[in-house]
Amino acid sequence: MIDSRNLLFGKHKYLFGLILLLCMAVMCVAFNTEDSDDFAIARREVSLRRIGHELLLQSGDSTSRVLPVKKIAENEYQITFENELTFQTDSLVNTTQRLLAKDLLASEYIVKVVNCGNGSTAYGFAISKNKKDDIVACIGRKQPVACYMINIKFKPLVINKVKNEYFLGSLSLLAFVGFVFLKAAKPKVMLPEGDYTNLFALGSVVFDAKNRKLIINEKTVGLTGTETRVLLIFALSPNEVIERSRLQKEIWEDEGVIVGRSLDMFISKLRKKLEYDPNIKIVVIRGKGYKLSISS
Repeated sequence: MIDSRNLLFGKHKYLFGLILLLCMAVMCVAFNTEDSDDFAIARREVSLRRIGHELLLQSGDSTSRVLPVKKIAENEYQITFENELTFQTDSLVNTTQRLLAKDLLASEYIVKVVNCGNGSTAYGFAISKNKKDDIVACIGRKQPVACYMINIKFKPLVINKVKNEYFLGSLSLLAFVGFVFLKAAKPKVMLPEGDYTNLFALGSVVFDAKNRKLIINEKTVGLTGTETRVLLIFALSPNEVIERSRLQKEIWEDEGVIVGRSLDMFISKLRKKLEYDPNIKIVVIRGKGYKLSISS
């Protein structure tokens, strides 16, 4: 006979290993998101350079260069140009919004056009997630030819927020999977193997606990797993009072919850399946529990 405790221990070891593997997978995903962030930032810098390129074309300059994009502060970048240029304010707004629309980490930002010489702000606008919070002024005006730098500041912690939401979502999934597996691994109350192999004579009814069935006048009536466990407790102690709390504990507590009215439902089903023999009854002992009454 295989020791059920060894089986249970082996099952728990397997589940523990599986959950540990899932934990490692989540941690790897969390760290790998840093690589994704680096890629997103690199893609953003290309988009910023494209903004500068289109502004030069709109100003009639197709030969001078957009200088390398600089990161001047956390989440803030600067676009500079080889030569002076002019720009339409509405073109700058539209071009910036269009090219940054695909940047999932850049939903909110502030744009300032700064004069190279004195650092004064020649033009600026702010874009928010909610369009009604956008700040865009002086549309339709053409700025004079001059040396300009375009500073774009993105809302702080956007990257970390996306990473944290992804990580927390993964942890939630892991917790759910762990709960399902641990619930499945919880052992049901099982009586010794030898008891399960026996047939119980309950009056004219034969109770086959191992195969979950009743044999009545050569006819077979099937039982569910829960019905079998309930009847087995009665069959091992016929004509004895079984406390209600004991039945609830042994049948349902190991599944993580004690169900109140469900016991009455299963008792009712068993009564109907045993009614072929009027000498077998499951009776209520008020204030105590139930008794499988077998009269000769």
